[in-house]
Amino acid sequence: MAIDFDFATLSAAERYKLLCGLVVPRPIALITTISSDGIVNAAPFSFFNVFSEKPPLVVVGLQVKADQSPKDTTRNVRANGLFVINMVDEALAASMVDCSIGFPAGIGEPDALKLPMAPGVHVAVPHLAGAPAALECRKVTLMNFGAERDLLVGEVLGIQVRDGIVDPETLRTDYDNYMPVGRVAGTMYARMQDRFEIKPDTFESWQLRNDR
Repeated sequence: MAIDFDFATLSAAERYKLLCGLVVPRPIALITTISSDGIVNAAPFSFFNVFSEKPPLVVVGLQVKADQSPKDTTRNVRANGLFVINMVDEALAASMVDCSIGFPAGIGEPDALKLPMAPGVHVAVPHLAGAPAALECRKVTLMNFGAERDLLVGEVLGIQVRDGIVDPETLRTDYDNYMPVGRVAGTMYARMQDRFEIKPDTFESWQLRNDR
């Protein structure tokens, strides 16, 4: 017997707990942006995914700080429309969590945490040199959904990928070299070391099997 949760009767905190506990694992976007003063900000977001390849779009859910003021990421993207999504692997996971520390607006996380940076190629925003892949993006649109949430849609202009992760000829990803990390809930994260494959049927082969 299923348990029904009517979202109309739940608080935002209760909805968050259910959604984040069940929609797992989620990819993590460790986003770097740059302010008008040249300060590089880095912040993790797990309300994130790729949206399409034609055009090449990603979507990110941006939320406000506890005092309801906009986060540095939102402020910077609104100002210049540029950002980089640094993908997170096991080696970068601890630093990613450190980037969620509430540093004041005038202090950039990469500088405070001494995280090496690499210059952007397609955008004037640096990315984390230790990231296995960095998606260089420009804002397509930023849609507001109330006082606490914005939806950022960005176009991927190019990707910088660490050598050994993507075969340059086949474009296939080597996950044993990539070792990505996903967000579960709370302080829990997931590795992607236990994988399995299920090949889909065509309708014809499915029909043949079921007609026997």
